Amino acid sequence: DRNERYTIVFNGEIYNFKEIKETLKEYSFKTDSDTEVILAAFEKYGVDSLNLLNGMFAFAIWDKFEQSLFVARDRIGVKPFYFKHDSDKEIFIFASELRSLIDSGFVRKEIDDQSLKEYTMFQSVYSPRTILKDVYQLEAGEYGIFKQNKFETKTYWALDNKEKDFEFEDQKSVEKNVKELFYASIERRLVSDVPLGAFLSGGIDSSAVVAVMSDISDSPVNTFTVGFDDKTFDESPYAQIIADKFQTNHQVIKLSPETFLEELPNALNAVDSPSGDGINTYVVAKATKEAGITVALSGLGGDELFAGYDYFVNWYKLKNGILPKIPSSLRKIPAKALGFASNSKYQRLSEVFEAEKVSIDKIYPITREVLSKKKLDKLFSTNGHKFGISQILEKNLNSIENFPLLSQYTIGELHGYTQNVLLKDTDQFSMASALEVREPFFDYELVEYVLQIPDEFKYPKYPKSLLVESLSPLLPDEIVHRKKMGFVIPWQKWMRNELKSFCGEKINNLIERDLFNSDALLRQWNDFQENKNGVLWSHLWHLIVLSDWLERNEI
Repeated sequence: DRNERYTIVFNGEIYNFKEIKETLKEYSFKTDSDTEVILAAFEKYGVDSLNLLNGMFAFAIWDKFEQSLFVARDRIGVKPFYFKHDSDKEIFIFASELRSLIDSGFVRKEIDDQSLKEYTMFQSVYSPRTILKDVYQLEAGEYGIFKQNKFETKTYWALDNKEKDFEFEDQKSVEKNVKELFYASIERRLVSDVPLGAFLSGGIDSSAVVAVMSDISDSPVNTFTVGFDDKTFDESPYAQIIADKFQTNHQVIKLSPETFLEELPNALNAVDSPSGDGINTYVVAKATKEAGITVALSGLGGDELFAGYDYFVNWYKLKNGILPKIPSSLRKIPAKALGFASNSKYQRLSEVFEAEKVSIDKIYPITREVLSKKKLDKLFSTNGHKFGISQILEKNLNSIENFPLLSQYTIGELHGYTQNVLLKDTDQFSMASALEVREPFFDYELVEYVLQIPDEFKYPKYPKSLLVESLSPLLPDEIVHRKKMGFVIPWQKWMRNELKSFCGEKINNLIERDLFNSDALLRQWNDFQENKNGVLWSHLWHLIVLSDWLERNEI
C-alpha cells in the first residue's frame, strides 16, 4: 500500500472495484487494479471492507506493524483457500492450490481417514476439511486473523442468515426484481481488459447470460459452443439459434469423445485436489483458451438458484407428502426391504425411509451420494461416518428452515455439491489453461434475494420458469422447452476397454496402500467389469483419480 504497511497476495476479481475506488478519494493510487483497491479499502475500513467487495476472491494481507495476517474468502466459495497452522513450529502456510502446500515441505503427506470416507461417498472432500490430515480450507464467507501463533476465524456472510428482509407482493414484482439483479450481475462481470466471451450451450442458463450480455453490450458478444458429430448430444444447433438471435461472434469448437480420451493424461496432471468430475471442464476450457478467449462468463448456478434439477421438486414433494407424517420406527420396515437391493437408487431410497426425520440435513446428503452407505461400509473396515455437509446443515438447521422449501435445497447445494465439486472443478480445470470463468448467477446480491422468494413464485411450472419469465421475451420457446441434453463421456465403455489396463493398475495401487478393505475394492472392480451387482463406472472413477493423484504427489 502507499505507506508500505500492508502487503497483499490476491487470487480473483473484484467486480465493483471502480465503485469502491470512488469512495476512497483520499488514497493516492499507483495502479488501476482491483488489487490495490482491496488494500486501500482495508486500510480505511479494516474487516468491514469485506462487506464492500462483490467478486470472487481469496486473499491475504500482511500487516507489518501489527505482525499479523488477515485472510479472507468470497461469500460463495468460488476461489479456494487452503491452509495449515502448525502451532508447535509456529508456522501458518496458505495457498490457492493444495499442491503448493504439499511441495512446501511443511505438510505431512498423510491421508485424513474421515476425509477419505467423505471423498469415497461424495467424490470430493467438503469444506472445511481436505483429503490431507491437518490441512483445511477457509470456508466460504469467512475471514481469519493469524497473530502471535494463534489463528482465529469468523463468518462475515452466511447463506442462511437473513440480513435483509425482502417484500414479495406478486409474481410480476418478483420477476422485475430478478431481472434487475441479474442484469446488474452481468454488467459487473463485463469489466475486463482482456478478450471476454461466454460459454453458450444452448440451454436456458447460458442462453440467459448471452441474451443479457447482448442487451447490455454495444458490440457483438463473443460466444462459443462445443459441438459433436454425434447428434444425440450435440447442442450446437440450439446454441446457433441464440447466436443468430443476438448476432454474436459465434464459434463452434468441434470435439470428439476420443479427444477427451487423448487429453486424459493432461487433465489428470491438472488435478490439484482430487475429484470425480471435471474432465469435461478441462477439455472445454483448453479449447476455449486456444480459441482466443481469456475470460468467459458461464451459466453455472442457474439450476441451483432456480430449481433446475429434479432433486428440487422431489424434495418439495417429499416434504409435502405423507412420509414426514409416518413415525421413523414404522419407516424402518420398508427401509430394510429396499436396503437389500443391489441398485444404488433403491439403497438411497432406503436411507431416506430410514432417516431420523425428513429434514434437509438428513435428506440432502443422501441425494448427492455417489455410493450408498451400504456400499461405503463394505469398503472400510470401520463403520460410522459423520460427514461435513450433514454437520453444517444440522448446525444451521433452525435458520435454514426459515427459508422456503426450494431454497432449503439451494442452501444444501451451495454448501455441498456446488461449492465442493462444480465450483472447485471449474476453478482448478479452467485455471490450468489460464482461462478465467465468471459465474453471474452466483452474485451474492442475486443469491440473497432469490433464496427468500416464496415457493409459489419459484416452483418450476416448466424448467426454471421464474428465470425465463423474468427475462421474457429474451429467450425463444425452442430453447426454453427443448429436451435437456448434455455431453456424456463414454466412461462405462472406456473403463472396460481402452482404459481397462490403466484403471486396473490404479485400483491395484489403492489396494496395496491398504486404505480400503482390499477384498471389497477388488470385488467392486471385478463386478464392474462383469456388469454385476449394480456397480457403475461412477462408483470407481473417483477412486482411480485419487490413486493417480496420490502417485503424482508422492503421497
